[in-house]
Amino acid sequence: MQIDPDLPTQKKLMRAHQVEVRRLACASHGPAAAEALALDVAPGTIVAAYWPMGDEIDPRPLMRRLEQAGCRLALPVVAARGQPLDFRAYAFGDTLEPGLHGTVHPALTAAPLIPQLMLVPLLAFDRQCFRLGYGGGYYDRTLESLRQRAQVRTIGLGFAAQEVAVIPRDGHDQRLDAIVTEAGLITPETE
Repeated sequence: MQIDPDLPTQKKLMRAHQVEVRRLACASHGPAAAEALALDVAPGTIVAAYWPMGDEIDPRPLMRRLEQAGCRLALPVVAARGQPLDFRAYAFGDTLEPGLHGTVHPALTAAPLIPQLMLVPLLAFDRQCFRLGYGGGYYDRTLESLRQRAQVRTIGLGFAAQEVAVIPRDGHDQRLDAIVTEAGLITPETE
């Protein structure tokens, strides 16, 4: 596969723009959008979510509903730069510890879990369910690794305003199974 030499520049420019789009969406209707996120998930499902940073859409209202419905929650742990994420059990009320890149995660004593459903943050997404992240590649590496050894469903969470026509991508970028915004569920369109 030949890689487009302009791809890193395209992604960098899109990231710069989408940070502002997300900031405005969060300022305009962040709490209401977070409350509107909805998913039907079977009780007992291990759901890996994320603790929101900055202007990311807040998954915690959805996480609380999933926990109350009998799902087991997990949060990601950045074990090392350039490596896939690990996941540890989390329940509301558990203590969180600071991690790399300004993240927080469950304590080292929390049980490691392999998610069956992953809720993924994003800066932008398209109708093919590709996402643009921060550029560290953590989620792409994690999804590739998990898909090789387990069945995992992946859903990006974001504001409807974060949708773009096309996410610049290469063979390392992982497609999500769906996107959920305050406007509802988006599944991949055929290309």
